[in-house]
Amino acid sequence: MIILRAAALATLAVPSSALAHDTSHQATVPVPGAKSAKVTLVYQHPIPNSPGKSVKGVMVEYGPGGYSPPHRHAKSALIYATVLEGSVRCQLNGGPVKTYGIGENWTELPGAHHEVSANASDSLPAKVLAVFVVDDADAELTIPDK
Repeated sequence: MIILRAAALATLAVPSSALAHDTSHQATVPVPGAKSAKVTLVYQHPIPNSPGKSVKGVMVEYGPGGYSPPHRHAKSALIYATVLEGSVRCQLNGGPVKTYGIGENWTELPGAHHEVSANASDSLPAKVLAVFVVDDADAELTIPDK
């Protein structure tokens, strides 16, 4: 869940071919439908023993009161998200809305629906690192609801 819960999170529609496979290339993308949210691809690397798969690190930053619209992630994406700063509210697959603080984390399975991805504070920023394991063929990491 991206926070793009990062993923995240947020709309990240950057083709894999447009990004370098190292930590020196970062791509920040706008988040359509979001309020005070920034999503940055901070890491991308092929998985050597899993041809056609990559690991991608996505930093999702929310300003006070910020949020991302409901979304799903790439159909192959397994996501592990950790709160690095502040606290975030998250809801997956119609489950309860949960609030996660610094150091807390969650996992999003392929096909998960991320209904709530938001900063839990109206006065402090929040930051989440979402780590995706994803098929290289999945060009979009996050797809907003229509």
